[in-house]
Amino acid sequence: MKYGIATFVTDESIHPGRLGAALEERGFDSLFLAEHSHIPVSRESPFPAGGELPRRYYRTLDPFVALTAAAATTSELLLATGIALIPQRDVIHLAKQVASLDQVSGGRAALGVGTGWNLEEMRNHGADPRTRGALTNERLAALKLIWTREQAEFHGEHVDFDPIFSWPKPVRRPHPPIYVGGETGPALDRLARYGDAWLPRPHTPPERIVQVREWLAERGRTDVPVTVFGIGPDPETVAGYAEAGVERVTFLLRTRPESETLAELDELARLAGTAG
Repeated sequence: MKYGIATFVTDESIHPGRLGAALEERGFDSLFLAEHSHIPVSRESPFPAGGELPRRYYRTLDPFVALTAAAATTSELLLATGIALIPQRDVIHLAKQVASLDQVSGGRAALGVGTGWNLEEMRNHGADPRTRGALTNERLAALKLIWTREQAEFHGEHVDFDPIFSWPKPVRRPHPPIYVGGETGPALDRLARYGDAWLPRPHTPPERIVQVREWLAERGRTDVPVTVFGIGPDPETVAGYAEAGVERVTFLLRTRPESETLAELDELARLAGTAG
């Protein structure tokens, strides 16, 4: 099984370039970065984990800028979003951002996607929370066309554009893998239709992962690897996911200054057995 890191990079955390190098030095294979464009002052949407919204949510760097910085200091690390909030992102810009990251990293980009939970945040981007799932699906379909066709066009209910040219095209063929986050019925349908990999959250038990893999196989999708997002440092949890056939687990790295982050990475590397 592979081991990666999921985290929030902020203006108060370790620099993303230094973080990427530290991960590769310790044998981790991937970096998944969260995003929030902003946090509305109203705070109407409750934090899904309960309690006050942690400080890191207010201060995240743009994930594609941060992943590009990590690309510059690494040669093998998978560079992924975990997750990009698709209802909040213009699809043509997003296609260029991901393809550009894939170009400058030599084909190491991956796009983790989801619909998001902060309703006020997505409204500020002009997205209707009631249709965010359908919007996300259309944007994923449009992304694939932009990445893979010399001239792409899309005409849907939520996404509509006439033929366009858009370069660069991704290095990865046919395109960077799309990791679909979420465990609900609509999220799993999105995974079966548009996803290249599944990105369930850490409350998803191994037996549920086995069930979903069987469900996907019944729909002809026997090729969907699983990366579990943001687990804690528990050996039994890791072993359970390995037994369920999970390809990768990512450990949730706390957002702290460099010296504390490096010490935590040393501990996680020892747990994963990746330390040299």
